[in-house]
Amino acid sequence: MDFSDSLERAQLADLATLLMREDYQVFQKGSSLYAFKGLVGRLAPIGVHAALLLVMAGGCYSALGGFQGTTMTPQGLDVVVPTALQGNSIFARPTTAMNMLVHVNRFYIEYRPNGEVKQFFSDLSVTDLYGRELQRKTISVNDPLRCQGVTMYQTDWAISAVQLRSDGGEPFKLPMASLQEPGSSQKLFGTFLPTGEEENAAEGETTTTGISILARDLQNVVIYDSKGEFVGVRRPGSNRPITVEGRKLVVDELIGSTGLELKMDPGVPYVYAGFGALMLTTAISYLSHSQVWAVRVGSTLFVGGRSNRAKLTFEQEMNAVLDQVPEVVTASEAPALVTAAPALSDRPTVD
Repeated sequence: MDFSDSLERAQLADLATLLMREDYQVFQKGSSLYAFKGLVGRLAPIGVHAALLLVMAGGCYSALGGFQGTTMTPQGLDVVVPTALQGNSIFARPTTAMNMLVHVNRFYIEYRPNGEVKQFFSDLSVTDLYGRELQRKTISVNDPLRCQGVTMYQTDWAISAVQLRSDGGEPFKLPMASLQEPGSSQKLFGTFLPTGEEENAAEGETTTTGISILARDLQNVVIYDSKGEFVGVRRPGSNRPITVEGRKLVVDELIGSTGLELKMDPGVPYVYAGFGALMLTTAISYLSHSQVWAVRVGSTLFVGGRSNRAKLTFEQEMNAVLDQVPEVVTASEAPALVTAAPALSDRPTVD
């Protein structure tokens, strides 16, 4: 017991009334009494453990029943979501919500004043298999698109092709490949425009010669001739021709590719619900659960109680309650309310 006391000549009913004023639930039977308050604080730890189990169940559901995949898609092309996603385990089952396409409307990069990449963006349209647009959003790093349980993150980028014009002719595209060295953080992409062939008489082989085009980002391209000598730099869309190997080349556009990570985590709602319940039940568990017992033996009332928290506050509360319990006074102890009237002989006379 955290608290115990006794009261002489006190009524159980008076104690019950005072406890109810303090928001206790009171149960009285004969000469005994039980009261409590803050039961939710007692039950909250059970809720905490249930919330933890819900979080773990949601995590296991996502780990075993989820899907994920990565794709590098050039601007203007589509991502077939069911093809891009792979199940995390044999327990993962595809759903009809995955039957959609993601069209890359545009990919572009935002640069810092010093030329470094600041952020890259993808304008995506999600459509069903019949071509109806379900959602459209421009995503960036840390700002994904969510549609029908599938989350699409912006994770990487590349340059897929360069569009050129030669000697005023029709535009044509050359695919660009990554030349980035392993372990390097600097991106580098390149392509090759054949211009002719040279025979190596000593080895009896024919070598293809041409123009090399390199780019580190979407801002500029660097052009080298067939001998590997630097020719110049051009900004895509500037419409400025550059002469190399007897050809006038115009760089129209660098076409970027967006690196997307797709995830489908069916357990995420359960994880969020579990965390919400965990925070709520943890806060509630700090509420005190207080209990009071009382029994009347003869003319003495014995009172005891305990609390799982704030024991000093509980003791002060009980002392305040017991101080208000009235003392029962018997008739023999009550002071006389009426005094005897004086005799007639004792009354003063008037002459």
